Amino acid sequence: MRVMVLIKATKGSEAGAAPSETMMTEMTQFNEELTKAGVLLQAGEGLHPSAKAKRVRFGADRVSAGDNRITVIDGPFAETRELIAGFWLWKVDSLDEAVAWMNKCPHPWPGEEVEVEIRQLFEASDFGPELTAWARAREERLRAEFGRKD
Repeated sequence: MRVMVLIKATKGSEAGAAPSETMMTEMTQFNEELTKAGVLLQAGEGLHPSAKAKRVRFGADRVSAGDNRITVIDGPFAETRELIAGFWLWKVDSLDEAVAWMNKCPHPWPGEEVEVEIRQLFEASDFGPELTAWARAREERLRAEFGRKD
């Protein structure tokens, strides 16, 4: 199963505080361990604070792509506990395995309480007949292209 591991933002991460050299070294070592174990997929990144972000809201009245019925909201966003400071994409056998890996993870923001959310990604098989053979083939082609670009 593939999971996204979401590191929730803290006051420090939202203030744009740079991680310490020690924390960067420990995270690099942890990422190397994840990679050697075949757990870390292509992505594991930190995110800039929400002050540098935008949110796009789709209203219920939006009819089609490009109809300009969106609302753009500039950061920063108020509720730090609802924001994401970073993420990983992992391949694990279970959510319990992902939790076990998190137990080995260095503290992302020492001195602050940090919450991490682990969410399973949908796989093509989760969609059943709604994912037609045409759509499945196109999705597989796109996934093959992902690996060729950096």
